[in-house]
Amino acid sequence: MSQQRGPTSDAPPPGPVPVHGAPPALRAWAHALGTAVAGFATMLVVATLGLWAAGAADLPGGAFPSVIAATVVMAAGGSVGLSGGAGELARAHAELDAVPLSVTLAGALVTAAVFLLPLRHRAVAGTGELLARIARTAVCWLVILLLLALAASHDFRIAVGDGIAAQLGADLGATPVIGFRADLPATLGVGLLWVLALLVLTFLISRRAPLSARLLHFQDSVRPPAFAMLLALLAYAVLGLVIGIVELFTRGDPAQTFAVIFLGLPNLMWMALGIGTGGGWVGHVDKAIGLPVPTALDQVLRTRGQRTLDLGALAAHDGRAWLLVAVAAVVLLAAAFVSAVRSPARRPAWRHAVELAVALALTLLTVGLLTRISARFGLSLIGVGNLGGGLGNAVTLDPQLLRLVGVGLLWGLVTGFLGSLLARRVRHPGEVAAPEPPRAP
Repeated sequence: MSQQRGPTSDAPPPGPVPVHGAPPALRAWAHALGTAVAGFATMLVVATLGLWAAGAADLPGGAFPSVIAATVVMAAGGSVGLSGGAGELARAHAELDAVPLSVTLAGALVTAAVFLLPLRHRAVAGTGELLARIARTAVCWLVILLLLALAASHDFRIAVGDGIAAQLGADLGATPVIGFRADLPATLGVGLLWVLALLVLTFLISRRAPLSARLLHFQDSVRPPAFAMLLALLAYAVLGLVIGIVELFTRGDPAQTFAVIFLGLPNLMWMALGIGTGGGWVGHVDKAIGLPVPTALDQVLRTRGQRTLDLGALAAHDGRAWLLVAVAAVVLLAAAFVSAVRSPARRPAWRHAVELAVALALTLLTVGLLTRISARFGLSLIGVGNLGGGLGNAVTLDPQLLRLVGVGLLWGLVTGFLGSLLARRVRHPGEVAAPEPPRAP
């Protein structure tokens, strides 16, 4: 005769409820919050290191935390506006539009990886579930972005210069003040589009991301070329990191090299991809850039008029610029090979070419939009602008988008076709090897 259990034998042990026992809705929101926190924490660390290396920690008035917040806001798709003045007699005018892509890339990779953690062992998921996960993550993302945008605010007082400019400013009480503020509506609007685009790209690229049953038939044509483009961009970033490490041991100012690595490394390297394929940008720099960027790039852009930054312009100052073509050919052909290997077997070569052409054209279009730079600063006093003392400067860089899309289509067709031919002898996913014939006894 079996003994009966006591009435409290199944009761949970005393103490706090374990995390895995939390309600599913609470666990879902906790994961969404963790995803957003991980992404922003990564961006804050990278931005802090880059700005510290650039000397921003020495800014007056305790501005360093505000500058970090502003940098992360811009990296996450937000907008930071500059304004200034000095009473009614003087006016400081400024403009800044740039994306610190080192910060953006680090945050995007971490956010995507954490977002996929609970989904990595599943092949199919319902559309409603996926949309709910994306929505919760976007809400948490916007809340943290709002807090950072509120912190991205500071004012600086600027010396008017030397000589007559300083004397006039002091006598007239015209002390210029320049400040920055995050544009909340634009930051939240574009920031929402940014995180939604990131999560959608995560599903387009990663094999670990489950799809709804309705979208499964798209994965064979979308995921291989999308993954190949991610590999190409990461390859250029890694190559830039290697170059940066070499610069640390060969240049006299490692702090500036660290600043470029942690703030704008993909900006330079992804432009190298666009230029190596035949794309171009148009812009100018009033004065020397002052950062460890290629000397030829500085020489091309340092002019009063608009100049085209492309392969021919760089090669006129440094013949080694033609190596960009060879690097682009190797990286894109390797990416095309990976795309073909990850695609179903017996897919026609022309189809690989078309898919990679579309993917590369969209990639270079995105690179062009992300590498735009518009930075201007000046001071006018009684209608006289740029009073000296280094107070006036401008940097502009705008992509030639149609040219980038065109060369992307052309290179994608060629490398996609060649990559498909190279991958024919390699086993593809889901392909079963033919059985070996029986050996003679």
